[in-house]
Amino acid sequence: MTKETNKFHALQLFTDTFTAETVHLTNDAVGIYIRLLSFAWTKNTKPFKEKDAYRICQCIDDECKLKVMQVLSEFFIVDKKNDEFTFTHKRLVQEHAYLVDKYQRRSDAGKKGGLAKRDNAISKNLAPIPIPKPIPSNSIYDQDFEFLWSLLSKKKGSKYKAYGYWLKLDNIINLSIKEVARIYNNQIKGIEDNKFIPHFATWLSQRRWEIEDDSNLIPDLINRLINLGYTHNGSDGNFEKFTKDGKSYRIDKFDEKHQIQLDQ
Repeated sequence: MTKETNKFHALQLFTDTFTAETVHLTNDAVGIYIRLLSFAWTKNTKPFKEKDAYRICQCIDDECKLKVMQVLSEFFIVDKKNDEFTFTHKRLVQEHAYLVDKYQRRSDAGKKGGLAKRDNAISKNLAPIPIPKPIPSNSIYDQDFEFLWSLLSKKKGSKYKAYGYWLKLDNIINLSIKEVARIYNNQIKGIEDNKFIPHFATWLSQRRWEIEDDSNLIPDLINRLINLGYTHNGSDGNFEKFTKDGKSYRIDKFDEKHQIQLDQ
């Protein structure tokens, strides 16, 4: 059995972001969310199954399972593999990758420091090798951003402002340039009126690349609710309708979070 590596026993909690994103939750839902975050972190942010979520939250009835499902559908990325749902948390995956890279760079720097001391003694009296100066560019933008800008299907808004946000987010976006452009182009492809297309600078500042394409999520949520004993009563405008034990529930099909709500 191979030893688990890159396992971190402490998870940094960004309290301002956490508070803002969970202010609408009940105390029960916040507790469930914290349990699921901690569980995912102990598993090195690898995907976990729906039954594992119920187990870690100690669910013994359908009401608890529904609360867990609400948290999973709002904050986690759902995937279906071999007729089973698995869940990952994008921010945790990014934080874990950041720490792995951080400590790897520290390790590499330590090794290079030792080699540098040895090589310094050898090359102390050698003539320095001249380093050619780079040819100045007429563009104020670096090559990566120029490439990204060229991939955008619609170049909306100030390129200069977008470049400023891009520089600030360069160490945060764990995506390739092509992937960033693909997500932006995919999100705006169905917008016919140009005035509703977000400026690329706004899109970057609001971290909209984190909005998942979950157009196939509604059918999966419907099936999962049916499996839990809910009756699906069809669509009504923007909503999918359900009933159970005399109570009515709904899912907003066009809300990116797809929260399951109890009708008043």
